[in-house]
Amino acid sequence: MKSKKPLFITLAIIILVLTGFIYYRYYFVFGDGVKAGELNYVVRKGYVFKTYEGKLIQTGLKSKQTGTIQSNEFEFSVDDKAIAEKMMMNSGKTFELHYKEYISALPWRGYSQFVVDRIISIK
Repeated sequence: MKSKKPLFITLAIIILVLTGFIYYRYYFVFGDGVKAGELNYVVRKGYVFKTYEGKLIQTGLKSKQTGTIQSNEFEFSVDDKAIAEKMMMNSGKTFELHYKEYISALPWRGYSQFVVDRIISIK
């Protein structure tokens, strides 16, 4: 009669590795920080999971090569309805936003791997 113990150990190891991979890929906060700029828009969209998506326009510096001003766009998701609604009511103003960066996006968290979790200031 063969023992089933090696099968259970192998299965447990596979489950632990898979759980670790999923946590690292979708829930581990890779980085966080603050971005500032003019809020272009915040919209609620999605087919199955309705999420809040937005874009912040950051001012650029004069380029030495072309002599033009560049602008950087910061696209993000917002998982808190109250924060998203406050941003919608103040579109076009200058915001400082704190965000968390994940390795990959989840459909119910938003399309972006950058998720805004709070507003630092509105000017």
